[in-house]
Amino acid sequence: MASFNKVILVGNLTRDPELRYTAKGMAIAKIGLAVNRNWTTEAGEKKEEVTFVDVDVFGRTAENVAQYMRKGRSILIDGRLRLDQWDDKQTGQKRSRLGVVADTVQFLGSPQGATEGGSAPTEAPRRPAPAAKPPESPEGGEASAPEEDDVPF
Repeated sequence: MASFNKVILVGNLTRDPELRYTAKGMAIAKIGLAVNRNWTTEAGEKKEEVTFVDVDVFGRTAENVAQYMRKGRSILIDGRLRLDQWDDKQTGQKRSRLGVVADTVQFLGSPQGATEGGSAPTEAPRRPAPAAKPPESPEGGEASAPEEDDVPF
């Protein structure tokens, strides 16, 4: 049986991110997201529907979300649905909640208070790629790095 679990959401944070760490040191950021849908009825009346979604972000991305994002900021989440189930200790009933686990996160817009043309990050910083080995020259030795003036752009 085929299955596919993919969610792409763009919305605004409903609260500041809550950053916690597991016993093994894994960062987890919990965020609330409000996703709006606007439409016009056949009678010409404008309507708006707001959906609130709980999102869990893990690892270094969680730390970046906690550092750079605040309530009201726009964010794009690419992830998957997850169903949490538990027994309510007070009533003894089974409870469940559908949430999203983020695979990738992109910050949208600019931070509040930033001036136009500022240098605020627009997405989570990426880890630098490992240093590549310098190319070898035709003679078999290592080629020297190009001079700053030799760069064609």
